[in-house]
Amino acid sequence: MMNISNQPQSTLLGASDPSPVEIVNPDGSGDVLLVCEHAGREIPSSLGDLGIAASEMDRHIAYDIGARDLALMLSKRLDARLVAQRYSRLVIDCNRPTEADDSIPPVSDGTEIPANRNLDARERAQRATEIFEPFDRALAQAIRDRRPKAIFAIHSFNPVLRGVSRPWDIGFLYRKDARTSPALRQYLLAAAPDLSIGMQEPYTISDRSDWFVPVHGERNGIAHSLIEVRNDNISHPEGVARFADLLAGAIDGFTKRGD
Repeated sequence: MMNISNQPQSTLLGASDPSPVEIVNPDGSGDVLLVCEHAGREIPSSLGDLGIAASEMDRHIAYDIGARDLALMLSKRLDARLVAQRYSRLVIDCNRPTEADDSIPPVSDGTEIPANRNLDARERAQRATEIFEPFDRALAQAIRDRRPKAIFAIHSFNPVLRGVSRPWDIGFLYRKDARTSPALRQYLLAAAPDLSIGMQEPYTISDRSDWFVPVHGERNGIAHSLIEVRNDNISHPEGVARFADLLAGAIDGFTKRGD
C-alpha cells in the first residue's frame, strides 16, 4: 500500500533511519578516491514510501542500478576509500545543486512522486540539511584527508530515456579537466576495443545541473571524471566484475603514469 506522511516533522530522519553516508575502506592505501552519489534506495521513515509503488524503487529513477556494486569492487581492486550515499535520489539528489529543479523531483521519467509535490521551504531545507549536506561534508573531508591523485564518481544510466536510445557501454563526463577522461578512454580501448565509449555522454555537465564535477573536482584542482556505465552492463555479477577489471586497470594506469 502506498503511503506518505501528512504530518509535519521536526526532523526528517528518525532514530531508526540510517546515516546518509556510507564510508567503505576508510584506511585504504590507494591514491584515488571513489564517490557514488546514487548508490542507495533508502527512504526516511517519515516520508513513508514517497507515495509510489514499491516496484518504482527498483527502477533507475530511484538509484543508479549496479553503481554501488561496481564502486565496491573498484574500492577493493584499487584499495581506495569510497564515499557512498544511502538515500534514494528521489528523496534528494546528491549530485545536483539543492536549488536545481530536479534536486527533489516531483516527476521522474514519467513517474509522479507525490511526496515531492508542493514542498515548502522548510521541507526542502530538511532534506538538504539532513541528507545532502552530511554527504557533501563527508566527501569534502575525505578529499582533505587523503589529497588523492584523482577522484572518480561512479554512476550508471538507463539504455533508453524518454524513448531515446543511449547505445554507449560507458561514458565519461568532464568539463575543465580535459586530460583524465580521454586518458581513461585510451586505456579502455586498448583493453577492450569493442567497447562503445561516449565522451560527454549520456549528458553534459553544467553548474546548474551538476555538483561533483564543478564543486569537488574543478574547485579542488584534482584530476577527476564522472564515469557512467550503461546499467544493463552491470546489473549482474559478471558484468560488474568485467567493468571493475577494466576501470581498475585504466585508473591504475592513469595514476601511475600520469597521462
